[in-house]
Amino acid sequence: MPLPVPRRLPRRQTVVKLLVLGGLAAAFLAQAVGALLPHVPLLLAATAGSVAAEGVVYRWQRGMLSLFAKSHADLTVRHVLRDLLLVVGLLRLGEQDRETVYAPLVAGLLAFYGLHCAIQAVSVLVRRSRTLPVVTRNIDASALRLSPAPPVLLRRPGHRLPVFGLPSTAGLLATAATDAPVYGAAGLAVSLTAALAGLGTLLLRLLPGRRPAGEQEVLDWFEGWLAEYRPTVGLYFSGGASSAYQANMWLEPLARLKGRPLIVLRERFMVQRIAATDIPVVCLPKVSTLMRLEHSTLEVLLHPSNSGKTSQVLRIPTIKHAFVNHGESDKLSSCNPYAKAYDEVWVAGPAARERYALAEVGVEDKDVVEIGRPQLEAVRPYAGPPAGPYTTVLYAPTWEGWDGNPGNTSVVTAGENLVRALLADPGVRLLYKPHPLTGSVDPRARAADLRIRELVRAANRERTGPRPPASAAAELQRRTAELGRLTATGLRPTADQVERMLRQSEPAPGRAGEVARATAAWEEAYWASLPEWEHQVVTDARPALYSCFNRADLLISDVSSVISDFLASGKPYAVANTGGLTEDAFRRACPTVAAATVLTPDAAGVPRLLDAVRHPERDELAGARAALTLRLLGPAEPSSQERFARAVRALRAAAGEHRARMARRLAAEPTAPWQTELPAPRHETAPLTTTAPPEGPGPR
Repeated sequence: MPLPVPRRLPRRQTVVKLLVLGGLAAAFLAQAVGALLPHVPLLLAATAGSVAAEGVVYRWQRGMLSLFAKSHADLTVRHVLRDLLLVVGLLRLGEQDRETVYAPLVAGLLAFYGLHCAIQAVSVLVRRSRTLPVVTRNIDASALRLSPAPPVLLRRPGHRLPVFGLPSTAGLLATAATDAPVYGAAGLAVSLTAALAGLGTLLLRLLPGRRPAGEQEVLDWFEGWLAEYRPTVGLYFSGGASSAYQANMWLEPLARLKGRPLIVLRERFMVQRIAATDIPVVCLPKVSTLMRLEHSTLEVLLHPSNSGKTSQVLRIPTIKHAFVNHGESDKLSSCNPYAKAYDEVWVAGPAARERYALAEVGVEDKDVVEIGRPQLEAVRPYAGPPAGPYTTVLYAPTWEGWDGNPGNTSVVTAGENLVRALLADPGVRLLYKPHPLTGSVDPRARAADLRIRELVRAANRERTGPRPPASAAAELQRRTAELGRLTATGLRPTADQVERMLRQSEPAPGRAGEVARATAAWEEAYWASLPEWEHQVVTDARPALYSCFNRADLLISDVSSVISDFLASGKPYAVANTGGLTEDAFRRACPTVAAATVLTPDAAGVPRLLDAVRHPERDELAGARAALTLRLLGPAEPSSQERFARAVRALRAAAGEHRARMARRLAAEPTAPWQTELPAPRHETAPLTTTAPPEGPGPR
């Protein structure tokens, strides 16, 4: 029976949040009681408890900050309330004229909060002055007067107010305890001095010579850089934080092209999520800035994904656009109707061409170009059955998707059964690599994923065997340090975009190649450091999926691009049929399953599948895999990279011809708009030229 869904952790987190919230509310209530009675020990203890609770929130429960903000009880309100209650307590202590004695303290406190508001206002101006219309990487932008970011204390009120305000709060507490105003005055003096120094530091940043270049100056610089660099082919990408892998998989094929490549992004945060590359990177958040590419030498843009902002760049008529996708499968998303918006659709092999034809989404066959998958050069070919005592099985299910189709992922209905069947074989070593988005839509998928991980951990507790020598761990540590050194950006965690542009202006020549070699060496060291009998749950970015391919003897997955990519290895694979179709209907509906072993949700076919992997003479699907590989990925010769480069050259030539036609048309300077030579329809060969204006307005 499946294990119960683990709920202890979420409940524990909820309890902790309630305790922190209750503690903070109780501290403020006790502070109010202590101030109104007045009761000095209660006032002191409650204020100290309130400050401690704030520290807990900022250190361990930062997620509660948004809850406070939505309740209009943000940090400033809480800090003002805490100090106000201290002042109320001071005014109610004793019988003397407290208003006269403590009036300077109240005035100082008001001045401090006034400075706090002034710092916040100036920090907004500084941030706006450092928000450039173009963000770059691997480009020398020193002409834009870039500078390091201001101290984080001056940029974030959540950091600034507790630090600058702590001396004044401590001084008021000491005054309440000793009835000596001098302590409060000293604390306020420290807070005021720090606030004045911070305000002055920020004001200096607004001086003409100290702030970065203005918007128009940046745009003029960008146009000048485009004219000097003269880009020819670019990669256009827009997406969320978790989708950067879709662009990263095309970096190396793009870098191998002859010419001057360029990466064009739309989201500022994505600049740092692009992997190590020597290619210049530009981020153009505004449409008006993006349109400046129209007058550049850029001829071709490659699109690895569709997004809402893709339509904006498709407006540029001087650039040809090709949809290259980030993987192919039998899912409907692999033949999206939006693909007809591009000039060409580049696919891996004939199967994708047929998929578009059958889908009837408006993509004409003449616009489909087969280029293979240049990324798959890293996948090692089949070298025979398992040579050691263990058969390594990679279970890499996809996620549940947006449409609620039960056939999208096997995790929910078949995952646990598959894993149990694999773990029951003492000769199996399991690598479980779930999709990063598993459980993001369907909580059942997340729950099943957690149960599968627990099954793997439990199986490892029951296993024993030899462990790698200490030298293997030392080698992994050395490779990790080397890779960390190569991938380190040298950036402070608090650096803003301008500072990142300054520090990442010029890449070291060949750095991307060094990172690739160091990554490969790290992956070898990683696998060597693990016991060959130990099951693994692989969820980090490293090792990559293709590295898992190279370690596996068998893949079990769902209908996804993982199958198509794994076929490059020539190894056996299986697909879980969880959509309720019969096996024949499943194979007809999903061509990528043609050479697969189809597994039912009860995983009854796992023992036979493992037997075929260990004894190739019993593998009845080897020939079918070879044929399917040709259909899905195209021929081995010429190489995929060569076909990719050839497609780029052809589309660049088409872009050049289009620009030449437009130039001739503009140079003709017709005397009337209706005397312009129009391109011939596709079924005609002669140009259509009108010689007289139409009579009347014509039909609407």
